[in-house]
Amino acid sequence: MSLRTSYTLIAPFYDWLIGPALGRVRAKSLARLPRSGGAHILLNGIGTGLDLPLLPATHRYTALDLTRAMLQKALPRGSHLNLQWTQGDSQRLPFRSGAFDHVLLHLILAIVPDTRAALREAARVVRVGGQLFILDKFLRQGEAAWLRRMINPLARQIATRTNVVFEEALTGLNELRVIADEPVMAGGWFRMITLEKIADQGLPESSLSSSSRRGQVSQTMPPSNAKATAASIKYHINPVITPAF
Repeated sequence: MSLRTSYTLIAPFYDWLIGPALGRVRAKSLARLPRSGGAHILLNGIGTGLDLPLLPATHRYTALDLTRAMLQKALPRGSHLNLQWTQGDSQRLPFRSGAFDHVLLHLILAIVPDTRAALREAARVVRVGGQLFILDKFLRQGEAAWLRRMINPLARQIATRTNVVFEEALTGLNELRVIADEPVMAGGWFRMITLEKIADQGLPESSLSSSSRRGQVSQTMPPSNAKATAASIKYHINPVITPAF
């Protein structure tokens, strides 16, 4: 089952399954965002928008998710924010390099098939000096966690991977440095990690081939018109995405 299909099926139940269990940890993670300054922040993997009511309204946001059903559930929760919507793949972001001041990655890096690709893309689209705010479940290097490793082949087909080692995903991304890493839940399985981009990757814009963007959907609308935005997400499909900024 593809990730898009599974989360289309999960969307109606996602808030009930995830909301209460992670509410406190989600709020603690979002408290890391700057309260002022008017930054442009990418909400990478927004899901059903459980983060949106907790975000400071002082910033400008772009929310991205792979699944249309999740975005449609998120729309009503973002009406108070300066917010644009994009349907796309976290492993192949349809944005130019350095487009954002910060990137928020809540419960996405352990879901996508290629954690390193998603982390690399997040690093690409944030400016030097910007931060990546991560909340997710990660094993540590050398951790046995036999049960989590054993159920991963099934779990990854339904919703999420349970064997992701963050340190392995970070290997080779020398433009990022860890400035905080805090266990927050489930005996340290869930971690709150803050990264800072200290250098550019040195990759030219042309290295993002048009084929890597093919099949994605992208549309932005004023945040006050959720109904029009939902219709736009449903009907406006571009076979090839050009950089959004």
